[in-house]
Amino acid sequence: MGTPGFAVPSLKAIAKSRHEIMLVVTGEDKQAGRGRSLRVPPVKTLARELNLPILQPPILKSSDFIEQLIQYNADIIVVVAFRILPGEVIDITPSGAINLHASLLPKYRGAAPINWALINGDTQTGVTIFQIRPRVDTGDILTREKVDISEQDTFGILYDKLSLLGAKMLVQTLDKLEVGELQPIPQSPELATKAPKIYPELGEIDWTKDARAIKWLIHGLSPTPGAYTFYKKKRIKILTAEYSMDSPSDIPGKIVTRDKKQFGIQTGKGVLYPLELQAEGRKALAVADFLKGFHAKVGEKFFS
Repeated sequence: MGTPGFAVPSLKAIAKSRHEIMLVVTGEDKQAGRGRSLRVPPVKTLARELNLPILQPPILKSSDFIEQLIQYNADIIVVVAFRILPGEVIDITPSGAINLHASLLPKYRGAAPINWALINGDTQTGVTIFQIRPRVDTGDILTREKVDISEQDTFGILYDKLSLLGAKMLVQTLDKLEVGELQPIPQSPELATKAPKIYPELGEIDWTKDARAIKWLIHGLSPTPGAYTFYKKKRIKILTAEYSMDSPSDIPGKIVTRDKKQFGIQTGKGVLYPLELQAEGRKALAVADFLKGFHAKVGEKFFS
């Protein structure tokens, strides 16, 4: 069970393993874009290529869907980036359901663990595979693996890294579960933190914050939905950046350095140097290319 691109490597890895996939359950096709054409979930696209049976139930609690699941007589349900499973679904298979989650549980329970690990400036994250229980992301842990976060990592980069690592771990976990080699470990509720859904408004840059915090907000929302600021009432997204804390203080949001290859923006503490930007209605550009058409001068300001 899975829908977005994050789940594709997992489906591919299990399909190549000795385990048999009985059924793929994914989200519904959705209208998207100006033409309102139907967008097929990435998991469905791969399932078609693999000639696997597919279900796209609108309601997971429906009796028709429950009956269909029962008929496949599967041993276990594997969930990667899907919806919250009702108890009726979890209890269908003898081995229940397991979930691949992109954080080191119990830290970052919720919809956006990769984003929040970056936004909060963590130096490490990882993936966890756990047994699904009715309360979201609270089940016993089966396997976990840590990953260091680099200064260059963005949401998009880390998303790909963790999806590939998670796919490899899922196959190993299924192998061990089958022969009874795993001992589930309960989560510590007192260590739990939340990773709520990301909304576009979160991306508005507050230049009074320090340069490090702004850099990680930018990277945590890149490439989408993107962190943004305004110059002369026009929205500009900053997609990647670096920073220096060793600089004299000036007015937050003010352009304090500029040449043909880079420019620096004063923050509440330190200077932020954008590396990749996207003007409203334009494509993303490296800073040197962006500056060819961006004529702001030292002393001018970006606004929240």
